[in-house]
Amino acid sequence: MRFVKGHGTENDFVILPDPDASLELPASLVTWLCDRRAGIGADGVLRVVPAKLSAEAGEILDRESAHGPRSGDAEWFMDYRNADGSVAEMCGNGLRVFARYLVDSGLAEPGEFDVVTRAGVRHVGLGPTGDVTVEMGAPVVEGESWATIGVTEYTGLVVNMGNPHLACVTGDPVGRMDLTAQPGFDPAVFPAGVNVELLNSVGERRVVMRVHERGSGETRSCGTGAVAAAVAAARLAGERQGQWVVEVPGGLLTVTLGEDSSLLTGPAVLVASGEVTANHA
Repeated sequence: MRFVKGHGTENDFVILPDPDASLELPASLVTWLCDRRAGIGADGVLRVVPAKLSAEAGEILDRESAHGPRSGDAEWFMDYRNADGSVAEMCGNGLRVFARYLVDSGLAEPGEFDVVTRAGVRHVGLGPTGDVTVEMGAPVVEGESWATIGVTEYTGLVVNMGNPHLACVTGDPVGRMDLTAQPGFDPAVFPAGVNVELLNSVGERRVVMRVHERGSGETRSCGTGAVAAAVAAARLAGERQGQWVVEVPGGLLTVTLGEDSSLLTGPAVLVASGEVTANHA
């Protein structure tokens, strides 16, 4: 089985090319690939499959086509799995890495094109080198809820990015928090789990963020989480649109909030490729 290893602001992924849509991904295989001691090591797995060969992608494209013609141009489906083997709807850092892989491997030309994700069709833009910008869709604010870290409760904004987020702006320094364990949350609000972001506002339209991702634990970065964090910080500042810099442990991301969409810009780096045997599965 061929693989490529890549990361976006140190949120890292195992990329599995699957040109004939024949690769099966049981949870046991995903967890082994993501194991940092027994496997390759990653926060998640990106399966690269032609959209025309994926029944799931076909359903997504059919659904999207009701809202406009553009979705028919999407040739590739990003099948993303969390480190625990669970299926995820969307991954912003993963989408940037996915797009960089398509261009570097010759499967797509530099410029702009569409990718099918479980959250819908997403537009990406990138050159032969440099940062990648991806369309993240319209953030949907669904009220407020809470998260607990140890005995401390934090109030946050519930933001749907295709996957669920709770973005908590706090005055407590996020760099000192222990995010090794899953923060507590309200299962009535998040029956399928939630990505929890803790953030400090540190300047004009600039925040520092840490994140605990459902299915992966604490990661060095989260693209959808960065957008949710920007939305929460903007709401606190009485704003709805504009550009925000989100500082994560793995680097810097830029989030642009528009009237009915959002953009995420940041690096996407491919670091290794090779072959792996998966006899354990």
